[in-house]
Amino acid sequence: MKPIHIIGGGLAGSEAAWQIAQAGIPVILHEMRPIRGTEAHQTDSLAELVCSNSFRSDDSDYNAVGLLHDEMRRCGSIIMAAADKNQVPAGGALAVDRHGFSAAVTAQLESHPLVTLAREEITALPDASDDMDNVIIATGPLTSGALAESIRAATGIESLAFFDAIAPIVYRESIDMSKAWMQSRYDKTGPGGTGSDYINCAMDKDQYENFVRELIAAPKTDFKEWEKNTPYFDGCLPIEIMAERGIDTLRHGPMKPVGLTNPHTAPVDENGNKKFQRSHAVVQLRQDNALGTLYNLVGFQTKMKYADQTRVLRMIPGLENAEFARLGGLHRNTFLNSPKLLDSELRLKSQPHLRFAGQVTGVEGYVESTAMGLLAGQFAAAERKGTLRGHPARTTAMGALLAHVTGEANAETFQPMNVNFGLFPLVDSGKGRDRKLLYTERAKKDFNAWLS
Repeated sequence: MKPIHIIGGGLAGSEAAWQIAQAGIPVILHEMRPIRGTEAHQTDSLAELVCSNSFRSDDSDYNAVGLLHDEMRRCGSIIMAAADKNQVPAGGALAVDRHGFSAAVTAQLESHPLVTLAREEITALPDASDDMDNVIIATGPLTSGALAESIRAATGIESLAFFDAIAPIVYRESIDMSKAWMQSRYDKTGPGGTGSDYINCAMDKDQYENFVRELIAAPKTDFKEWEKNTPYFDGCLPIEIMAERGIDTLRHGPMKPVGLTNPHTAPVDENGNKKFQRSHAVVQLRQDNALGTLYNLVGFQTKMKYADQTRVLRMIPGLENAEFARLGGLHRNTFLNSPKLLDSELRLKSQPHLRFAGQVTGVEGYVESTAMGLLAGQFAAAERKGTLRGHPARTTAMGALLAHVTGEANAETFQPMNVNFGLFPLVDSGKGRDRKLLYTERAKKDFNAWLS
């Protein structure tokens, strides 16, 4: 059987390769690193995580992201299996040791007898030749310039682009725990967690307002000419962009103090009992590796220059002497106007031998990108076998995402989208958590039918 070709060895490409190989079809996975690097990658491993180490909520009963986790696990996802094996404590979220995670994915794909890993740059979309008649493009947000130009030429329109921002990472031993404390928001406990999975740094009103002023005033990285008109995706805004929207924006966003109580400032009543009070604002740090030696600042993506970034972040109580394993930065994300360009099986309408998968399709988030790779891989495998792989039901997380990017979204206003219950057909009853449970119960039932 002729191999299927995949261009790009990120999350979506790796997942697509695994699904195809598990279906008994040979696959050639083309990855340009280390022959050609990117602005954000640091290794040549497959499925390297360049931003957060969190796959977000793992609650499959009340959260759409957790539901997507569940669906992918039931499809034998290599990405979810590696995440589960390299999990670090993160409350109700699924976070991973990023190096252990990508090493596990790389090792499994390299050892699979039907997977060939080709370390080379593909600079143009392949023609529908006999050798490359079934191709998946999964180059993600860091598509090389030459290939991006080829994609633009094939689609006949300018692909849209936006910035993803990278959060800083701090060495755990450099955090002053006489000021910081361990606690998950509302003491929430997830798999492998204790209810004290985050390091918290509190600010009073004066500290917070001084911090916001310095954050806004700090020099920022200059945009290259081709970046100047690139918009941000709201789910990944640099913290200084949020700060410019108003003095209280951050304390209602990544620095919200709700569900957290600072034991260091708790007043004592007449009986000697501490009475915990909410802080004005709180910065949270989440474990970034299995050893617990690295913590990332949650929601603190930034484009401040490095020297000023260090100075401003050390204004945070507990981080006065912080040492940084990695400072924040930016990379550009490229995506297609998929509702206009792709069919229901992620094929380019004008060149149906080409499928697209991952963030380039206009989904946002690790698991959403992986899910598009999983579906693209299954669709491509079925096509190679001459069979039909039906779509997951519109009521499932995967089905809702697929429907959104391949036709239900408005092509005129299309922007990257995370999975959320707003993409699902409405349920007839329920409110709040009860309503969310109705969504997930229906989805699990319908997904079982699709799997069978």
